[in-house]
Amino acid sequence: MKIILKQDVKNLGYKDDVVTVKNGYGNNFLIPRGYGAVATEGNLKMLAENIKQATFKQDRIVKDATALATKLEGKTYTIATKAGSSGRIFGAVTPLQLAQVIKTVEDAEVDRRKIVFDKDIKELGTYTATLNLHKGISVVVNIEVVSE
Repeated sequence: MKIILKQDVKNLGYKDDVVTVKNGYGNNFLIPRGYGAVATEGNLKMLAENIKQATFKQDRIVKDATALATKLEGKTYTIATKAGSSGRIFGAVTPLQLAQVIKTVEDAEVDRRKIVFDKDIKELGTYTATLNLHKGISVVVNIEVVSE
């Protein structure tokens, strides 16, 4: 029996794979639990269309991430924060603050969870941060922390 997997199944295959299994395994385990569907001609056509649309969407996401990476490459962003007379800031500069600055300056959305600082920013000065925009696409930006 041929089954189209709807999600990853351990020791069998990944989502959208077409696998051949024994009838009992397909009818009694995979199909009732929603792990797969029978690979009929209509379902196979629908699978091909879904894969085509997912590929198109993925290509668009990669293109947008590449364009954003070229736009942000090597730029310096200034973050103003409260600091003491010795140059230590109260608290620390967070990825959320950098994401907000990029949004206001460049009008571009960067997920705060994808921003990685080289080291904790707890003093005034110049630092670098890596923005992981997509798998394999990252850009390094400079951060200048100044006193308010």
